Amino acid sequence: MNVEQHDIGVSQVAAAIAEPARTKILCSLMDGHARTSTELAAVAEVSASTASAHLAKLKELALIRLHVQGRHRYYSLADRRVAQALEALMVIGQNTAPSFQSRTPDRLQFARTCYDHMAGTLAVQLHDRMIEAGWLLEINEQVYQLSDSGEALFESLGIEVKNLALVRRRFACSCLDWSMRRAHLGGALGAALLQVTIKRKWLTLDLDSRALALTALGRKEISARFGLKALMPDEDSKAISNDPQVNLSTY
Repeated sequence: MNVEQHDIGVSQVAAAIAEPARTKILCSLMDGHARTSTELAAVAEVSASTASAHLAKLKELALIRLHVQGRHRYYSLADRRVAQALEALMVIGQNTAPSFQSRTPDRLQFARTCYDHMAGTLAVQLHDRMIEAGWLLEINEQVYQLSDSGEALFESLGIEVKNLALVRRRFACSCLDWSMRRAHLGGALGAALLQVTIKRKWLTLDLDSRALALTALGRKEISARFGLKALMPDEDSKAISNDPQVNLSTY
């Protein structure tokens, strides 16, 4: 890119960020949680159609990323560089980003099934830990592979990693968590992990819902094997909210 093209690129991005509604949208995504266009319209205090136009512009400039899961569409920051640039601007402007508040009932919030793999706070913690430890490697957008140490970890759990690679589905991929609005592990690897945790009685599945309960053995084993130190105790995850505004069918 020559100097003139670079200047134009900077000007376009600066102009996009400078628009107040777009600034609010971008700042609201800085906590790492994805949001719907409806939620972002409320954050920006604009109409749905205006928000859609802003989101299209931000996506065109590669400042945000669109996640499509079934009939749901979510937006997040494109990558860490966008967050870092916004953070630098916020320091200059002495502003802070708003925090994300989940409205998912407590029990489903902590752990539940998402199709055939695990979702919720626990699943997001496990995903983040696997990335942090270098066990899970992102090879392209939303697609993962295991490192040698990661493969050894899953093999130690009794998961035949090489056999999973032969299954006619994605081996490992990120799946946007509807309550946390952050990624958890999906694909054949995510499904195998859930099966192991249930088989070993680390998690138990409710008969009348998709909620998963963490057992005392599960707290001990998951903490030890994955290095998670702040797991929610099972007794703290039993109450299901009666909030009438929460539609469990959407989670």
